[in-house]
Amino acid sequence: MVNIVTHHTGWIEVVTGSMFSGKTEELIRRIRRAVIARQKVRLFKPAIDTRYSENEIVSHDQIKVKALVVKTADEIFNQSLEAQVVGIDEAQFFDESLVSVCQRLANMGKRVIIAGLDQDYLGQPFPPIPELLAVAEYITKTHAICVLCGNPANHTFRKTTDKDKVLIGSTEMYEARCRNCFRLGEQEVNS
Repeated sequence: MVNIVTHHTGWIEVVTGSMFSGKTEELIRRIRRAVIARQKVRLFKPAIDTRYSENEIVSHDQIKVKALVVKTADEIFNQSLEAQVVGIDEAQFFDESLVSVCQRLANMGKRVIIAGLDQDYLGQPFPPIPELLAVAEYITKTHAICVLCGNPANHTFRKTTDKDKVLIGSTEMYEARCRNCFRLGEQEVNS
């Protein structure tokens, strides 16, 4: 016997990892495929992220896609009611309300694709990504290449002494490091 689903089922996909690991590039790839499939897509970026563009999601390789700029997760919900696919970049810049917004969208039958850092520059879980990982149906963990030794990198090392949790930047402030080189860098900073 074959079970036939007669209603549209939504879900949450999370693409996570360190900086320079291809998270945004993967989000853009999935969004482009949804557009090719003629699905109604809404793509969002946080207003705080103005590194490469005011109104585009831009990968570190300069792949660009237009996006709606929002300050809160509630804005994402309100602007996604007609969408079939919702994409959210730099999710770590939203507060924990993003989790309930994504849950509500998925419960409405929408595919929700989220990209964001899973760890901060101290190597600690970076909310709300851990909570999103817990409720996601699909998880993709991306890795960069350690700039010191060439091994797979899972950490984002901050090259400055600034202690703010959120500090917007790119290669001038951050680099990808493996576990061992990240720990060596912490020892250098703390000594």
